[in-house]
Amino acid sequence: MRSHFCGLVDESMIGQTVVLCGWADVARDLGGVCFIDLRDHEGIVQVVAEPAGTEGNAEVVAAAQKVGYEDCLRITGIVRARHAVNAKIRTGKVEVVATRIEVLNKAEPLPFHAHENAGEDIRLKYRYLDLRRPEMQKMMRTRIRLVQALRRWLDARGFQDIETPILTKATPEGARDFLVPARMHPGEFYALPQSPQLFKQILMVAGFDRYYQIARCFRDEALRADRQLEFTQLDMEFAWVREQDVQDAVEQMIREVFREVIGVELAEPFPRMTWAEAMRRYGSDKPDLRIGLELADVADLVKDCQFGVFTAAANDPHGRVAALRIPGGATLSRKQIDEYAAHAAKFGAKGLAYAKIDAGGAVTSPIAKFFDGDGFAALLQATGIGNGDIVFFGAGAYNAVSDFMGALRLKAGRDFGLVQEGWKPLWVTDFPMFEWDEEAQRYVALHHPFTAPAVDDIADLKANARTAVSRGYDMVLNGNEIGGGSIRIHRPDMQSAVFELLGIGREEAEAKFGFLLDALRFGAPPHGGIAFGIDRIAALMAGTESIRDVIAFPKTTTAQCLMTGAPSPVPEAQLSEVHVAVKPPLR
Repeated sequence: MRSHFCGLVDESMIGQTVVLCGWADVARDLGGVCFIDLRDHEGIVQVVAEPAGTEGNAEVVAAAQKVGYEDCLRITGIVRARHAVNAKIRTGKVEVVATRIEVLNKAEPLPFHAHENAGEDIRLKYRYLDLRRPEMQKMMRTRIRLVQALRRWLDARGFQDIETPILTKATPEGARDFLVPARMHPGEFYALPQSPQLFKQILMVAGFDRYYQIARCFRDEALRADRQLEFTQLDMEFAWVREQDVQDAVEQMIREVFREVIGVELAEPFPRMTWAEAMRRYGSDKPDLRIGLELADVADLVKDCQFGVFTAAANDPHGRVAALRIPGGATLSRKQIDEYAAHAAKFGAKGLAYAKIDAGGAVTSPIAKFFDGDGFAALLQATGIGNGDIVFFGAGAYNAVSDFMGALRLKAGRDFGLVQEGWKPLWVTDFPMFEWDEEAQRYVALHHPFTAPAVDDIADLKANARTAVSRGYDMVLNGNEIGGGSIRIHRPDMQSAVFELLGIGREEAEAKFGFLLDALRFGAPPHGGIAFGIDRIAALMAGTESIRDVIAFPKTTTAQCLMTGAPSPVPEAQLSEVHVAVKPPLR
């Protein structure tokens, strides 16, 4: 139907007849001479319809005058040099003088204009129109180039692209599974994979050595800007490796892909930090190193003060009292300080203390009265506070304080313009093996139950489970975890011991993971891997904060597809075929 793409018409074609297809981005009638900006996925070219007696004719002008916004057109015309060059577009030195205009499909009035900032709900309801916008086309094509670059890198290095099942066994650990009723097995269910984790480990046992897959994964969990019910990850696994082998390979991959796709040079090598150091300094296991603010531990200075919240945490071996100094923060009003406290409360804070020093050196703090002698002055000195600054204090359980103070650090960095330009990659290593779940009164795996501990001795692991370190590692970029992996457990006795520590008994382990335990008994090699979030990396490359902008058909934060109306009720007859009955929700 066409000879060229709109956005690729250039000076080399002057004098040629071209046939173009696209949408009317703009249509203007200037007293008998009509201009149409014709757009396709490659860009825009200006089309001119001129009256009879020049290079056009009255019939073409009449057709142009009827063209509406987003009409689907096929235009034949002759390329000529443009009198008024438009340097903002690639085709700005040429235009096409129309000799024929065909309306292939008339567009009804649109619910929103491509160049307006429409609300996300209406954009998602009419996603096909949203995706037609040049801004969205650019972001989606960034994602496409990312995936192409990853595949080229992996294929060139002998990685094998192997598909793993979408219908698999339910093995809930962490997020909820999506369940699929099995029609031929009444009362039984498949699960959609949260990741290909067990299958890729079994591929290493099977001798495939280097595996990858651009895998679709599913987790029935709460949504936010960087989470979706279904998402895409680059899944990788290596046999006969240690941590450094995996990290060196994928760091090179990410560095080369960023260079190819968006022309960015990442640090070489990436800096490294243990989980413990990241939590201590930044209150996060995915610290944004573009923000220079750091937490300071001040428990030793408040153990004997009269403020019970501080003393309780300072004298608890699992407690923490941390301080965050914000340069220039003394300008915050009491109302704004309360807003910071409310923000910290969203992340678990039960209160937030502060002290500030104005430009003249006057100190304001509601907690100063709880200190005797020079105690408060020593505390302020330890935080590094100066004239014009504010310092916030958090106290409580170590991880809880780290979480809400880390969130406060990010907010302060954004609010006070302390986020540096550029890219700050990081390896976070030496994660805890387990977390203690107070509610369930058992350990849970920090990464997943198949991550190897740093110790090889089972007795040592059991005796020191609370402080055990795993062989897990995450790649972080600008405060986003873009990849997470580990060396896996390859010995069946160690895997059984980890299941036991997680409260998974022998019978339950056999029922859920018997196939894995069997595989490990037949000469499983040492192996490890990593998975990268394609959606998150694409969003970072495209410069958007929401992964929904780089997913063609995402769900809303209420887990709905506004375009199709999913999820939706299913007819009773269809439910009966799969032996499922629906109970009405409890009111």
